[in-house]
Amino acid sequence: MRRQHAPSQLALATSTAKRKSSFDATSTTTERSKYIKCGQNGVVSSLVARQPLEIISNGSTQASNHEDLIRKILSKPFKIPIPNYKGPTFGGRALGVRRQGAKQPLHDPNEEGALVLFSPQTLSAHDQIVVDRENQQVHVVVDPVLSKVLRPHQREGVDFMWKCVTGRQIDNSYGCIMADEMGLGKTLQCITLLWTLLRQGPDASPEIQKAIVVAPSSLVKNWYNEITKWLGNRINALAIDSGSKSEIDKQLDYFMSQTRRRAANPVLILSYETFRLHASVLHKGSVGLVLCDEGHRLKNSENQTYLALNALNAKRRVLLSGTPIQNDLLEYFSLVHFVNTGILGTSQEFKKRFELPILRGRDADASDSMRKKGQEKLEELAKLVNRCIIRRTASILSKYLPIKIEQVVCCRLTPLQSELYRRFVKSKSTEITSNGKVSVSSLSAITHLKKLCNDPSLIYEKCKIGKDGFEGMLSLFPDNYNPNIVRPDLSGKILVLDYILAMVKSTTSDKVVLVSNYTQTLDLFERLSRLRGYIFVRLDGSMSIKKRAKIVEKFNDPRSPEYIFMLSSKAGGCGLNLIGANRLVMFDPDWNPANDDQAMARVWRDGQKKPCYIYRLVSTGTIEEKILQRQAHKKALSSCVVDNEGDVERHFSLEDLRHLFKLNEDTLSDTHDKFKCRRCVNNIQTGLPPEGSDCNSDLSQWNHCADKRGVTDCILKGAWQTSVSFVFHHKSHDQIKTV
Repeated sequence: MRRQHAPSQLALATSTAKRKSSFDATSTTTERSKYIKCGQNGVVSSLVARQPLEIISNGSTQASNHEDLIRKILSKPFKIPIPNYKGPTFGGRALGVRRQGAKQPLHDPNEEGALVLFSPQTLSAHDQIVVDRENQQVHVVVDPVLSKVLRPHQREGVDFMWKCVTGRQIDNSYGCIMADEMGLGKTLQCITLLWTLLRQGPDASPEIQKAIVVAPSSLVKNWYNEITKWLGNRINALAIDSGSKSEIDKQLDYFMSQTRRRAANPVLILSYETFRLHASVLHKGSVGLVLCDEGHRLKNSENQTYLALNALNAKRRVLLSGTPIQNDLLEYFSLVHFVNTGILGTSQEFKKRFELPILRGRDADASDSMRKKGQEKLEELAKLVNRCIIRRTASILSKYLPIKIEQVVCCRLTPLQSELYRRFVKSKSTEITSNGKVSVSSLSAITHLKKLCNDPSLIYEKCKIGKDGFEGMLSLFPDNYNPNIVRPDLSGKILVLDYILAMVKSTTSDKVVLVSNYTQTLDLFERLSRLRGYIFVRLDGSMSIKKRAKIVEKFNDPRSPEYIFMLSSKAGGCGLNLIGANRLVMFDPDWNPANDDQAMARVWRDGQKKPCYIYRLVSTGTIEEKILQRQAHKKALSSCVVDNEGDVERHFSLEDLRHLFKLNEDTLSDTHDKFKCRRCVNNIQTGLPPEGSDCNSDLSQWNHCADKRGVTDCILKGAWQTSVSFVFHHKSHDQIKTV
């Protein structure tokens, strides 16, 4: 092989060749033999007699030195100027050069604890040679940053949702409903799904480029904080919770105009109200995924928010709701129809095929044939929707959380409350529609009765004016009565609450959350707290979202002096983490069991270290017990379709629910009477609740106590003599004994 010379070596070789040529031409053979002699080992050595070298100019020396310097520089390998960097300097992928060979997954599927959502088909040795490497699929592996913190049920949830939104669960359907109960980490599961879709796919490229998260206004900032908490600076989310119309339009237009593969702000977070008001901007383009938190807001397929979201060009849709069924099956249809259009047919087809037979079969007065047909339709519906809905109950948390004792406390009315109640019912014409729903004309009467059950001071102004059925009732109040001064002895529920707060304060270090549906009741709590000297904080609809976060953080600090957290269930029951308290009093029930469940789940959740006690106060024999019974009816329906429990008790016919305004004064608990309980004889429980039952079970499967002997909570046991008539109680799980 011919040897190549550097320029300086080439010049030296040329000069030597000239000298050799001149020497050969003028010298004899004898002289040449004297000049060159071979040694014994064949090594050429020069004798003393040799021609002098040519004089080299200074310019040639400089050129030679420069060439040597350049060669020295180029011979050194490149070193990355980063301390302690151990990456390869050769053999890696060069910038701008396409990677050669097979595609690689973003994360190692063989790493310990890896969550693999997709595995490509295993290829034989021959197939690996002939396979088209450009179209070869790779593993989809959840980022270890997230998979390491996911609990087993959360890993299962992420896997289920990924299969749904990629069309692998149902052909040509790309949506699902995450229906886990509160406290199971729906937000973290959805963030994991979101991040995975944005970063990777089976084809070694992202499944989506952009995503939108729609949430209640009070949770917009919470979503942003959660994304930042789990992903840090790996992603830049755009949260819109305030601003003028033009400013918001500008931000939304910027988000929708992003077309790069790696958008600067790939996630948009905004409220339902903002989406509805600015839908025209969001409809201009398309997004890869839309996540709807508290998705039961989309229960009405005819409202403006539903229509605006449904018109969004987003093939993949995920709806989060801990309570998919709230009032009827048609609302449930709306949610399923939103995520997977058409799998249940039209609303009319669904009503005829499923809703009517199921409801007839669930009625307490249904015949055997109607129940059989209803059960068949129920199973058919469950088979259809279970492919796109995943639901786990809070019982999963039992291995991670301390025990929870939930108690429904029936409180007798005081003589003043009873007399006001009787007169109001007699004077007011109250009617219920034929389908068992409350008419608009009766709504005000229901509200008045609920407030009366809380405390007579809440309807004092109505009595003073003498209108709306309260004519001639002012004289029933004590002389010199002042509604601005709390009188616990005039309200059965206030008597019980007053005792509970006093005992908890004096005998424990626990904090208490007080929840009500009415701001007037929160005012009553304030007056009681000031009377007893309790330090409290209050959160209702008037408080800004930023301030809410600050007071929650302060209350959860064990060193803070606040003893009571007053919460309006309408203003912020969902999404708040109040683990600083371990006792919660639900002062009045709501028609919608979801609202009560949301509020009561604020203390028994991740991070809680103490045993939790939930007190649900209802006035004995009043409309509040009817509301509790209506909740049981809705929860039974929810259990049948969502929880897939077949043995939910059939206790209440629609006819029972029409007697809303009747006051039953000759009972310890109207709800327990409706059960026709076989475990209780002469108001004494003779058998324990069924094995496997817990707080999520029907009330008929709880402990029933007509006296304080069966109550396990010492605080409530001490409050019995105030005005308690009956208690239902159960626990979340059996306490694990540690040795």
